[in-house]
Amino acid sequence: MEIQFVMQLCREALLLILILSGPPILTSLVVGLIISIFQATTQIQEQTLTFVPKILFVFGILGLLGPWLISQIVIFTSRVFESIPKVIGA
Repeated sequence: MEIQFVMQLCREALLLILILSGPPILTSLVVGLIISIFQATTQIQEQTLTFVPKILFVFGILGLLGPWLISQIVIFTSRVFESIPKVIGA
């Protein structure tokens, strides 16, 4: 029983990582794509042009979704701590 429980816990942790990292990564991807299209159409080939908007948008998304992200981490962590006796068999 312990092995299945630990495997389920690891599976949930990996899924949580994917869910929590999704919005910043997708935001960075979309902003980078828009800036790349802008650079291709205007023929401005400045490499540093993509960094500042990406950073601003990613920090904005983290600022907007920060409370939700933290609450998901806290919920998962509390479930892990509550299940410690089940894992060690106490």
